[in-house]
Amino acid sequence: MPACAPGRRLLPPLLLAAAAAAGAQQPAATSASGIYSCIDDSGRRITADRPIADCNAKAQRILNRDGSLKAVHPPALTADERAALEAEERKRAEARAAQADALRRDRNLLARYPNEVPHRKAREAALDPVRLAMQGTDQRLRALADERKPLEAEAEFYVGKALPPKLRAQFDANEAATEAQRDARLQQQAELDRINRLYDAELARLKQLWAGAVPGSLGPIVPTSTASPVAASASGVRASNLR
Repeated sequence: MPACAPGRRLLPPLLLAAAAAAGAQQPAATSASGIYSCIDDSGRRITADRPIADCNAKAQRILNRDGSLKAVHPPALTADERAALEAEERKRAEARAAQADALRRDRNLLARYPNEVPHRKAREAALDPVRLAMQGTDQRLRALADERKPLEAEAEFYVGKALPPKLRAQFDANEAATEAQRDARLQQQAELDRINRLYDAELARLKQLWAGAVPGSLGPIVPTSTASPVAASASGVRASNLR
């Protein structure tokens, strides 16, 4: 038996034969995928066992071994075509994500509100803190009005004259506090309206779902924008998260 290098093992004859057979079959496996054929810009027909680089801008025929057409390899995309394709794919992905989100939201609504009773309770729970704040604001406005009465009574002694600095400062402070409370009252009213519009839109959606509409088939929930003069004049309304 011939000597072998230390650390190496001779393969048995049967394994050597199998390895050789596998190596001999490798080119056949490659060609079995098809024969690519095209005519280049000079009118020369080219064939190969893989996509032909000289014909990247053209469609290439893929032939079976018997010469019949197996498939067509499309031309390579230009940069503009690739960008358009990617943009279209992003648009489709966004549409799929929006549909999945709509389905999830509708199912969550149905799970949270199987009927109108829990939805009504949820509305009241969302409105109660705002109503409580409005009551506090109204009380503060009445208190400021009461504080102003003695100031006005004192100011009658200075008709046609400049008010004393202390009295003038008290008037200014009262007016500033009153204006701040009026602004707060406008914001609270706008928030009350926003909450009601949200729950009205949810209830309209729920009525459709309770009637048998397929979840995810109704589009997004869009609260109606009934901007009253009071709500429109309130700036900086807080978008509190009800969920």
